[in-house]
Amino acid sequence: MKSIYIHSATSISAQNTFESESLMFDIKKLPEKKAEVMHPNYKEIISANALRRMATGVKMGMAAAYKALKNANIQQPDAILTGTGMGCIEDTEKFLNTIIANDETHVTPTSFILSTHNTVGSQIALSLQCKAYNNTYVHGALSFESALMDACLLLQQDEANHVLVGGVDELGTEFVDAVRLMEDRNSQGIKVPLGEGATFFVLSSQHQQDAVQLLDLESYSVTVQSSIVEKMTAFLTRNHLNVANVDVLMLGNNGDAFDVFYDSVASSLSETSQVTYKQLCGEYYTASAFGLFMAHEILKSQDIPNGMLQNEIKNKSVNTILLYNQFKGRDHSFILLSI
Repeated sequence: MKSIYIHSATSISAQNTFESESLMFDIKKLPEKKAEVMHPNYKEIISANALRRMATGVKMGMAAAYKALKNANIQQPDAILTGTGMGCIEDTEKFLNTIIANDETHVTPTSFILSTHNTVGSQIALSLQCKAYNNTYVHGALSFESALMDACLLLQQDEANHVLVGGVDELGTEFVDAVRLMEDRNSQGIKVPLGEGATFFVLSSQHQQDAVQLLDLESYSVTVQSSIVEKMTAFLTRNHLNVANVDVLMLGNNGDAFDVFYDSVASSLSETSQVTYKQLCGEYYTASAFGLFMAHEILKSQDIPNGMLQNEIKNKSVNTILLYNQFKGRDHSFILLSI
């Protein structure tokens, strides 16, 4: 199997990850309920005429994609792959509210057309005039992982040289408030704020100096807590590694009752540096893309921000990172990175 390398990584998040060129940004404490992204100056990236018609998710996605391509010195990717859990929820809300306001008559379809989940990927392709393979995955909390897996298959089968792959989700207004209300009523609900973000990567099978290698990834729609450590061990064994070879374990804890899955994995790597990331970006379906971005940056910088480290162990050098994410006890994924 061909090796897969990350040539660039860009994220628009609740932290200053887009403007910052390193992990030396000041970690921002997130609001209790909703964590909006720190928006860049989109007018420097996207034309003013186009911006007026764009939902938040499209703006974020296009800006992150453009910067990822620029940093990789790529003008035209051989494929564009996007993962999203909710798509352009703002336009969905607009369309549904218009239906209600107009008593289900004389409804303009514009918001409906713009609300489709593949809007971000298609807008990126249109702006680049890219006619290559373009696909969007909507697989809950495995949406980004599904796009990432497709990208790896394309590269390993020599169907592409450079692939643009990312995850995008926006907060919206009404739907997220309903979700937050249900979580607040549940004492075992999510403790981190609900969030949003856009994270894009350029992947290639061509090695570059100092590039981070994506060793492997694996996902499970359903599994039980008692078998998650066994699955992790088998995943590492498949890559000729064991727990002692993992320098950093990155976990997607959000404070709900299903953190017990993370506790099981963390216990089996008790001598390993452990970091969490959702306190930086909030919880959303493609938050694992932000986690991968942070893992990539840690490997590149050889530094772990203090706001992420959860134990006293901090290795002098970081060569291998294991990223584990799940949501509500479902949609589990392992991603393995190395330098």
